[in-house]
Amino acid sequence: MYAIIGIVVLLVMVFGGFALTGGALGPVMHAMPHEMMIIGGAALGAIIAGNSLHELKAIGGGLVKIFKGPKHSKQDHIDAILLSTKLMRILRSEGPVAVEAHVQDPENSPIFAEFPRLLANKPLVSLICDTLMLIVVSSGNLETHAVEEVMDNAMKTHFSEMHEPQHALQSLADALPALGIVAAVLGVVKTMGSIDKPPAILGGMIGSALVGTFLGVLLAYGIVGPLASRLKQVVEQDEQVFHAVKQVIISSLHGWPQPLVVESARSGLGHAFRPGLTELLDSLRGR
Repeated sequence: MYAIIGIVVLLVMVFGGFALTGGALGPVMHAMPHEMMIIGGAALGAIIAGNSLHELKAIGGGLVKIFKGPKHSKQDHIDAILLSTKLMRILRSEGPVAVEAHVQDPENSPIFAEFPRLLANKPLVSLICDTLMLIVVSSGNLETHAVEEVMDNAMKTHFSEMHEPQHALQSLADALPALGIVAAVLGVVKTMGSIDKPPAILGGMIGSALVGTFLGVLLAYGIVGPLASRLKQVVEQDEQVFHAVKQVIISSLHGWPQPLVVESARSGLGHAFRPGLTELLDSLRGR
């Protein structure tokens, strides 16, 4: 929502300010479709040339994220802590065999069934299940720091994939001013081919060429760059639920008391998604 509002404010202020200072919007609007075709087409071609089909789909998904916002709500972060705490409680009290059925087939686990929104997050479920299955097959004899390193590697790989659309958008933002210059140069070439025309016509042609430079800079620093920054914020917010789960698992393996385990996971969440400690402990008691 805020991304849309920001773009509207940007366009109104830029073109409105230009009009209020006596600028004629007509020539700009007349040149814009052709300049946008050159700049937009070049940008689209560059995106296609520089990415695989998988990455192109990820970029499309990233654009959706920009306008929808983070995937997980505050309640989802609470549920992630509750789910991982409950599984670790079973592991500690009943042993690896008791938790094996849940992590081997989470789709049919009554514990995972209590958290359907989290169950839909396949990478998160895989992180939980793969880590606990590793503990199960090793009969709980793994060193905690080794488990933590494995989880860090898995999260690093997943986070890297999550950030690919943001990097692609930022690269596009960096390239747009140059693509605007390409459009402007083509306009100058066209103008030079009509050098025998009257000054009024040449002035209009030069103005149209400069619209390309204007659009390249505006798109780069006013739209695509900020959208890339927003996508980075959304992705980093979506990462927090993974860190919370990891903290519960590792703290539990260290043998910390449950309130301290919960607090270590809760305190690592951003303020937008961080529940109160009392609220979280009450939720645990309710489970």
